This record gives sequence, C-alpha cells and structure tokens, in this order.
Amino acid sequence: MNTENSAGPAMQWGSIRILLVPIAAMSLVIVASNELVNHPINDWLTWGAFSYPLSFLVTDMTNRLFKAQAARRVVYVGFALGVILSAFINPRIAIASGSAFLVAQLLDISVFDRLRNLSWWKAPLVSSVLGSAIDTALFFSIAFAGSQLPWVTWAIGDFGAKLFMAASLLPIFRFLVNYYPASLREANA
Repeated sequence: MNTENSAGPAMQWGSIRILLVPIAAMSLVIVASNELVNHPINDWLTWGAFSYPLSFLVTDMTNRLFKAQAARRVVYVGFALGVILSAFINPRIAIASGSAFLVAQLLDISVFDRLRNLSWWKAPLVSSVLGSAIDTALFFSIAFAGSQLPWVTWAIGDFGAKLFMAASLLPIFRFLVNYYPASLREANA
C-alpha cells in the first residue's frame, strides 16, 4: 500500500517509525551546531563548522535510502525540533539557523534527487557543496551582521571546513548506505 497516497497529509506510523533515527540525528545536529557556533576556535572558525555538515550526511542518506519525500519529512521535523530547542540557547542564532537550514537542505534534496543516478559520490558531494554555500551565506549574514564579531572570516572559514567535511564524509556515506539493511527500507518511506 502506498502510504503517501492513502495517508494524505498525515504520515502513517510505519513511515514515521523508519524516519525516527534520521529525525533525531537531524535535530541533534542542529542543536549541537547552534551551540558550537557560539564557541570560536579563532577568527576563522567556530566549532559549529565541524558539526553542521553532518546534517547533509543525514539528508543525503535519507534521500538515497528512502527518496526525496522522506528526506523532506526529516528536514521539516528535524528543523522544527532543532530550531525550537535552539531558541533556548540563542534566539537570534535559532532564527538564522532555521532560515539558512531550511533553504540549504531543500536545495540539497532537490540537487541530490536530480543527480541520484550518476556515480554514487556525485549526488552527495555536489548537493552538499551547493547547500553549504547557501547555508553559510544566509546563516552568518543573519546571525552576525551588524555585530563586532569577525563573522565574514568565520563564514569563509566555515565554508572551507564544510567543503573539507563534505569530501571527508563521502566514505562514511557510502559505507552506511551500502550496509543499511534492505529489510528496513520501504518503497515509500
């Protein structure tokens, strides 16, 4: 039975159940990154530069395993939970993060879906790089513009770290996708 058509706007339990781990991972990455961005390493990097790229790993794995619609569900629910929890840390960071996250992740899903039939590494790498560029530009300009903080150099360093992480996470993506149990996949997650 196609849960997408029979459930209408409400997701059925089976669809939700298989997406609980990616939703929890996405929420955790958002909250952790929003806290870690408040801790600079130097004038070029914050610790958030190393945690946030994991959100693209979660999105891309969900997209590969369960298709674009399931990845969108993970983004929407993970976004809502992550931003609500992040508002307790820093409301301005939560707004900046939420805005940048939603645009970047939806772009990532769209690009990945268009490239999904190419070599295994092209879709996650290209979609992560493009999503990271949008996320970095939006997040740092919304979160820190007008402040005395070195946000422009943080944005440059952050983007460089995201590029490094996108390439570094490719072997993990391949391993996890290849060894994910086929019995846990559903045709229409």
